[in-house]
Amino acid sequence: MQRTLFLTAALAALALALAACSNNSTTPPAGGGTTTSSSGTTMSGGTVRVGDNGTYGKILTDGEGNTLYLFEQDQGTTSACTTGCSSTWHALTVSGGQPSAGDGATASLLAVAKQADGSMQVTYNGHLLYTYAGDSTAGDTNGEGISGVWFVVSPTGAAVQHAMSGGSSSSSGGYSYH
Repeated sequence: MQRTLFLTAALAALALALAACSNNSTTPPAGGGTTTSSSGTTMSGGTVRVGDNGTYGKILTDGEGNTLYLFEQDQGTTSACTTGCSSTWHALTVSGGQPSAGDGATASLLAVAKQADGSMQVTYNGHLLYTYAGDSTAGDTNGEGISGVWFVVSPTGAAVQHAMSGGSSSSSGGYSYH
């Protein structure tokens, strides 16, 4: 009886450990960097690519397909997202290298910027890139427009904003870039 309880407890602990490690993510792509997933854990990444989104059209994502955002309160390539903010908005960072341009991304728009904590945060067309903890699966865009300062990033590196109701349609498919 005691041995059965021990085995049951050991199997339960192993299952919890495996679930924690899986983190609901796919195998990280090559790219020589890290990003923090929506669950707050760090995974390999550093690849920026263009993905298709049903609401916003073509947008930037990391190598896992997670939507990338810019923060309009950043001062150039110095992050204004510190302390409490960084637990919700995770910087896309690389360690020991440069980010990679995946499908559709423009390599010449990619760079890194050293932050106060020593991390090397990925930039695209001069904007620091972040993922949002409120996005639970790849392709989610739950961070769009939060507080009027967080925006999905277009393939040109501009902020994407949903057109106001009644706005005219344009070559951007009804969405405005600024």
